[in-house]
Amino acid sequence: MPTNLPPDYFAAEERFRKARTSEERIASLEEMMSIVPKHKGTEHLRADLKRRLAELRTEQPSQKGGGRQVSPFHIDTEGAGQVTLVGMPNVGKSSLVVAFTNAKPEVGAQPFTTWNPTPGMMPIEDIQVQLVDTPPLNKEFIKPGMMDLIRRSDLLLVVVDIQGYPLQELDDAVAILDEHCIVPASFRDRYPDRYDLTFVPALVAVNKCDNPGFDEDYEILRELADGAWQMVPVSATTGYHLDEFKRAIYTRLDIIRVYGKPPGREADLSAPFVLRKGGTVEEFAAAVHQDFVKHLKSARVWGEGVFDGQIVSREHILHDGDIVELRT
Repeated sequence: MPTNLPPDYFAAEERFRKARTSEERIASLEEMMSIVPKHKGTEHLRADLKRRLAELRTEQPSQKGGGRQVSPFHIDTEGAGQVTLVGMPNVGKSSLVVAFTNAKPEVGAQPFTTWNPTPGMMPIEDIQVQLVDTPPLNKEFIKPGMMDLIRRSDLLLVVVDIQGYPLQELDDAVAILDEHCIVPASFRDRYPDRYDLTFVPALVAVNKCDNPGFDEDYEILRELADGAWQMVPVSATTGYHLDEFKRAIYTRLDIIRVYGKPPGREADLSAPFVLRKGGTVEEFAAAVHQDFVKHLKSARVWGEGVFDGQIVSREHILHDGDIVELRT
């Protein structure tokens, strides 16, 4: 039976996706629940919303003995995007975070070394991306808050071990996420009538590709895996394929870098502003400062599809590497 959800529901769902605090997410979920019509076709959706709301309320900060207790899974996004690493035990998630960021999660050969999420910043050219290590996926038990962290991520990095059983690890990880109504965004077309699902952009990191000897194994894995998966090889031990790994994350985040140029001065190429792909001059102005949006008179752009210094409208779509001069 179709759910026939009204437009207000999808607006509230978008607010939930963009929320950065528990209070905002709870408010959005409560709004979604109040909007969903009550009939047989929405039973699964209403049950999922209730479960997610209960999880969030359980994790709410509380006062106990004078101290403030906050869930370790409340991690604010930093940098150009939040990339959450997930996977089965011993696939090397923590090793990747240790190797490529400033974070120091505990790394061990035994399963379940990681018990709480650990964020770290990974440089990609002139920006920083946040990688978040998480406890391994476990069908029997998932720590409260972990699935909410995954839902809010800008990108889900599913890690598998090329020297283990990567196809089985991928299938097992996806099955556990599916049980919690989390599905890779590339699979959206497979669920045309499911409104209880959260679709998250995903990338498979095939870890432990330590040298060229594993390149053939990686290509075989790509052939065996579902064609909808986007994969990238990498080695936390040797750094083999590191540039390819970083580029794949940048591309999958669907972002662009735009550089500001003060009038009469050279462009600042050291600190780009990060926008979603398809971002406009007006969105760039808002990222610089809200006053620019209110008082913007004109903008000039150097970059793709324009001649140098071309005057453009607020609605002009920017591209990666563009330089923008705002005048108020």
